[in-house]
Formats: sequence, C-alpha cells, structure tokens
Amino acid sequence: MTEDTLHALRRDINEIDSDLLVLLSKRRRLSYSVLEYKIANNKPIRDEAREQALLEKLIQYGKSLGLDGFYINNVFQVVLEDSVLNQQALLQRSLNPESVSDTYRVAYLGGQGSYSQLACHKYFSRRPGKLVEIGCNSFEQITSQVETGQADFGLLPIENTSSGSINEVFDLLQHAQVSIVGEVTHVVEHCLLASPGTAIKDITKIYAHPQPFAQCSRYLQGLGNVQHETCDSTSSALVNALETEHSAAIGSAQAGKKVGLEVLKSSIANQAENHSRFIVVSRKSLQVSTQIPTKTTLIMATKHQVGSLADALMVFKQHNINMVKLESRPVPGNPWEEVFYVDLQANIAEANVQNALEELKEHTQYVRILGCYQSESLKQVEVL
Repeated sequence: MTEDTLHALRRDINEIDSDLLVLLSKRRRLSYSVLEYKIANNKPIRDEAREQALLEKLIQYGKSLGLDGFYINNVFQVVLEDSVLNQQALLQRSLNPESVSDTYRVAYLGGQGSYSQLACHKYFSRRPGKLVEIGCNSFEQITSQVETGQADFGLLPIENTSSGSINEVFDLLQHAQVSIVGEVTHVVEHCLLASPGTAIKDITKIYAHPQPFAQCSRYLQGLGNVQHETCDSTSSALVNALETEHSAAIGSAQAGKKVGLEVLKSSIANQAENHSRFIVVSRKSLQVSTQIPTKTTLIMATKHQVGSLADALMVFKQHNINMVKLESRPVPGNPWEEVFYVDLQANIAEANVQNALEELKEHTQYVRILGCYQSESLKQVEVL
C-alpha cells in the first residue's frame, strides 16, 4: 500500500465519521419530538422494554453486517442514555422556566483539571448556556458561594465506589441553606503523574487530595517509603507536583496533560470500576416531573425510644418507597446523638410519598427535605 492510498482511505473514514455525527444529531432532534408526545400523554420518559427490543434488533442486524454484538451493544447503550438524559433535562427546563438562564455560575472544588470540574462540565453539557466556573478551596466555601448568591449552583462530591461516603459533605448539609437539585456520576481514572523524565523509583513525595489517597491505597503501599502530602484539591496537587522535584501527583491523565505532567502509571485505584457521585445544590428547590426517575434526599433525627429507627424505616416499606441509601452522622456539639441521611427513589409530588412523610413525623424528632431531584444514574437494560 502506498502513502497516497493510505491518505485516501483515511479521507473516506473521516467522511464516514462526519456522516455519523450528522445522523446522531438528527436522531437527537427526533427524540425531542418524541418527548412532545410523552409530555402530552403523560408517558414515562424512559421505556426500558422498547430499549431492550431495539438493542436486540440492532444486534441481530449488525451481526448480518459482520459486526459483533458486544460492539453494537456498547455503542447504542451510550446513544440511548444520551437520548433519555437529554429528554429528561429538556422536560425539567420546561417545568422550571425560572431556572433557565443564559449564564450559569457554578462553584466546585479545585480548578482546572479537578475531577469536580470534569463532573461539572458533564452535568451542564445538557443545559445550554454559558458556564462561569468558580474554583473553591473547600466544600464550605462552595455552599457559601451558593447561599450568598455569588454562585447559582454548587457541585459537591458525596460518595465514591471505592472510598465510600464523603463525611465532610454530609456534615455540611446538616446546616447549609441549600437544596439538592441534581446529581451526576463521573468515572474516576486515577493515574500517577509527574514531570517528563521523572522515574517512579526517584519519587520521594506524592501530592493528592485525601480521597485519591484513600482510593489508591493499595498501589501506594507498594511504593515503599514515599511521603504523602495532602492538598485541598486535585488541581493544586498537580501544580505542586509540577513545581517540586522528585514528586508526583494523583489525578486524571487529561488533567495532567493540561499542566505539563505525564502518566507514569495508569489505573492505580483499588477498584477497577471507580465512580464518584456528585450532588448539585442551589438556593431554591426545583419541581421534578413524575415522568422521570426521581430521588429525594432527607435528613431525620429519630426519637430516643427502642426501635424508633426501625419504625421510621418501616414507613417507607409500607408506602412502597425504595430506600437506596442510609447514612448516620453525629450531631456536632451533642455527644452520642446522630442524624440519618436517607436517599429514596421517590418524588415528593406523589401522594404515597406525602403520606409517608406525614407518618414519619410520628417516629422522628424532625425531618428535613434536602432535595427532590432528577436521577441521572441510569441502569443499562440487559440484552440476552
């Protein structure tokens, strides 16, 4: 094969890629038209039975074209997720016109290259408007920016599949005057990053936020006697590693490249599948359509009686409400007292949820709704 032939083949591939983008754009526009029907007829945004039937049909047809089922399934799972999440976001904008703006000021932890910034871009990619980013040095600064109106939204990491719940954020939510209005899950791909020419054996210090240190503990133990220096964010860890000789940082390959660091070792997290879940907060709550998957997060303090927690949790079962998370945290200044954070797959606009919340008062000292919001954690349909 000559070089001219290679260039010709690559031109053909580029044209096909361009055609694919045009078709994907057309598909998305058509899905918006389908949304109009769903709204008018009060149909759920997601139809999992149709998704499964469509995938099975596509896989069967793809195989006749010489494509394997695994490849087809992966491609169209992403396409279907995009369709569902964009329809949900569009429906929410129509339901909350006062929340739509030409500009969104968003506060998050760290700066360029932080995982919070990447999650922020992912969440607001489905919400048209100019993004004004406000990098913060602490979680408390994030909520303060929102409470004082300097930011329209704040992004807070709430849990990780490897290191678990982020207690500092849970404790902050006890008194922060903000409402949870959204969530986003972002894949975390930790790498060991250092200045070009640095060898792993020469590293004497590693910079990272406490969460990456916890999530990569097994790999770090194997490095031996290397000093760990905690930073307030991943972005500051990257800068420190760039400015300090014989040092490294933990972060994403994408973030490292932006500041001039290279990857020494990739995939260093304890778990191969490492995801962080972030919540989006604002000063005012949003109305959430009953046509989309919804979560409600609340905080409650049970009565000081035997079985009070069990009685409180039984209320959700009796009203057919699925509880997906229960977290206990101490009450600052009150030794041995705890409050409980509860995540429900529920919408407070529904009658059974309202009845459950009313009944819950009988078993608790107080209940506070932290937010009712659109769930963006979509479980893929399984294709046999």
